[in-house]
Amino acid sequence: MAANTVAPAGAGWLRSFGAWIDERFPMTKLWNEHLAEYYAPKNFNTWYYYGSLALLVLVLQIGTGIWLTMSYKPSAAEAFGSVEYIMRDVEWGWLLRYLHSTGGSAFFIVVYLHMFRAMLYGSYRKPRELLWIIGVLIYLALMAEAFFGYLLPWGNMSYWGAQVIVSLFGTFPLVGDALVEWIRGDYFISDITLNRFFALHVAALPLVLVFLVVVHILALHEVGSNNPDGIEIKKNKGPDGHPLDGIPFHPYYTVKDLFGVGVFLLLFAAVVFFAPDLGGLFLEAANFEPANPLLTPPHIAPVWYFTPFYAMLRAVPAFAGTQVWGVLVMFAAIALLFFLPWLDRAPVKSIRYRGPIYKVALMLFALAFIMLGYCGLMPAVQPFKTLSVVGTIYYFAFFLLMPWYTRIDSHKPEPGRVRS
Repeated sequence: MAANTVAPAGAGWLRSFGAWIDERFPMTKLWNEHLAEYYAPKNFNTWYYYGSLALLVLVLQIGTGIWLTMSYKPSAAEAFGSVEYIMRDVEWGWLLRYLHSTGGSAFFIVVYLHMFRAMLYGSYRKPRELLWIIGVLIYLALMAEAFFGYLLPWGNMSYWGAQVIVSLFGTFPLVGDALVEWIRGDYFISDITLNRFFALHVAALPLVLVFLVVVHILALHEVGSNNPDGIEIKKNKGPDGHPLDGIPFHPYYTVKDLFGVGVFLLLFAAVVFFAPDLGGLFLEAANFEPANPLLTPPHIAPVWYFTPFYAMLRAVPAFAGTQVWGVLVMFAAIALLFFLPWLDRAPVKSIRYRGPIYKVALMLFALAFIMLGYCGLMPAVQPFKTLSVVGTIYYFAFFLLMPWYTRIDSHKPEPGRVRS
């Protein structure tokens, strides 16, 4: 006897509504291509949480930023007071501000871990070179977004930090002074600078970031995701045309990512509610004082996520009274990331099958980067000056010597199929 099936109430209406949308917008097609029928490798591990977490933090930053702008006043006379107003008088304003400030640091944490995972498993190698380049562009846009937002509280550290960073562009010969004046919009950090940075922070750069993230995801889904084995799953397909070592992203990885989101939000909430300044690492003590052009903080340093490059800047001694070589070294350190796909000459992608040279080099690179970040937070005295020099030399050696040591390094043969 055949069982009677009753369609849920409203199911027919939803199908009709979905068909109406599909006639006018490829909703179902996009859902299938990028979620339901997008096959990802079945051996993703915890390192693959950070891409989705970066997307989560981007949404968080945009959302909290919109609400903060409703009460913020981009004026040198009122900016600091408006932040105090948000913290003290706006309902839940303190939470919005701490979510946004903590979210800025969280964004860099997950992006740094996301980039390190790519270096672990060779996710920048063919056919993902363009995917990596787009990712580095996202990193640059994120750095610019953070820099322009750093001035907005109009605290004393943000004022002097912006003053120091902007003045670095003045070291370039011939065009330096004009470039600094163009960035500031004035002869010194002033109201017009604050307005200019506000416009870039809340309008221009978020649009650039969202555009680059969308392009990054489209490029990823075009070439397919890498995996801890570094094997292209598209090479082994079943009779149905789907990769034998792949599974649909939805629901398998959407559920897995929800677990990662839950763990992340627990840690994130712990910082927001119990240590939003994280001992001065996320919010400096000097930034709880209004900007004062006549009172320089005892030690000026950028936020922690810029300090590795700030340490590189200070590691290069000034020649003929100019710091131009240090600035060039700082910019070169970031520019090198674009060439990583062509610097790595190893016959295998994943660190699982690489030899000891690359494994040791990568671990020392991570330690050197952390050491540079710590040195950038400290005053320019010994032993931090020497450690900054050592870290800078190793940073560049890791990239510039990569074509040589990745070629001579031993390796294991890659398996034909991914490991479970």
